[in-house]
Amino acid sequence: MLSSHIDAAEIDAATGGSMLGALTIQRLLMKMSEVEASDLHIKAGSPPVLRIASVLHKIDSPALNADDTRQLLAPLIPDHLRSMLEQRGGIDFSHHEGEDHRFRCSVFHAGHGLHAAIRRVNPKVPDFDDLNLPPIYETMTSETHEGLVIVCGVTGSGKSSTLAAMIDHINHRRGVNILTVEDPIEYLFRPDHGFVSQREIGIDVPDFPTALRSAVRQDPDVLMIGEMRDRETMLAGIQAAETGHLVFATLHTADTMQALARVLEFFDTRDHAFIRSGLSAGLRAVMAQRLIPCVKEGVQRVPATEVLLNNSTVSDKIREGEDEDLPAVINASEGEGMHDFTSSIAQLVKRDMVALKTAEKYAPNAEALRSRVRGIQVKADTLVQRVKK
Repeated sequence: MLSSHIDAAEIDAATGGSMLGALTIQRLLMKMSEVEASDLHIKAGSPPVLRIASVLHKIDSPALNADDTRQLLAPLIPDHLRSMLEQRGGIDFSHHEGEDHRFRCSVFHAGHGLHAAIRRVNPKVPDFDDLNLPPIYETMTSETHEGLVIVCGVTGSGKSSTLAAMIDHINHRRGVNILTVEDPIEYLFRPDHGFVSQREIGIDVPDFPTALRSAVRQDPDVLMIGEMRDRETMLAGIQAAETGHLVFATLHTADTMQALARVLEFFDTRDHAFIRSGLSAGLRAVMAQRLIPCVKEGVQRVPATEVLLNNSTVSDKIREGEDEDLPAVINASEGEGMHDFTSSIAQLVKRDMVALKTAEKYAPNAEALRSRVRGIQVKADTLVQRVKK
């Protein structure tokens, strides 16, 4: 990724001498909000770096040394995590600046110094329109009252925002008890029709398995699991879905097929039939996403999505271990809202959200994408001709 400089006056940093004479972590965080930077990187040997519109920008000021980074980050690190930082070498946590500014922070030791990657979280819980998600996301969330919904994608693909939109959609429409388990809490939900309890790993509860073991005693109708990282958490999510709860969770996988494979990887081969049976009955949807640069004014990136819904055919395929047939089922079921990444990206091109050259770089198969885009255009031209007649 190419880096460019931001003028020192623009970011209100000190000019010359030691940066820390004028620069504080609070000023950097506030400047993130002012210039709408998504991320801030602090490391020894470099000036602070801001990511704006996906591009890294170095602050035009002297490089920080190890003492500078430690001094700069010290006010940011929660007291209860200081010993953990030294023991484990890294910590993740949320940080607030006033009512409206929230940040996800990862502070870690690297190269004989203290480094940090800080992401700015939008104070407003996004809705489906804000995120430019296809209609099936809202439809599925509105119509699903029990079972397991998995949202997957790589780091930085917007999974947490999508999950937040789903939870807040329910919060504003149903009188249900919602329990979230997050690491860290990224959005604060304001109770509306729903009653919301948010628990943060490392602050309210030590880990996901502990939180989920106690969840059954907290009478949740809806359970949100920030990330399923281990066997016990995965099993708890599946069992909660089987017993009538609506469970939303994320997985760190690139697409829907990898998500199913990842679930099985948590368990011994001898347990796969049992897990497949549970997924066959309890899974409601697997929804994958990746962010693509957008050409629409005011929108930096837009999600391309892949959606697998658990109808009778999908249920049978999962139970019988015939996962290789699922891509064909997705393509044959677009009328139900299912679609693959190629179809989604083609629609983004059609809607003038993504340039074709960009789309080809992100599509699983560029030639298939071009064929799909041509097919969309042919259908549109045919429809126009019919209307003219």
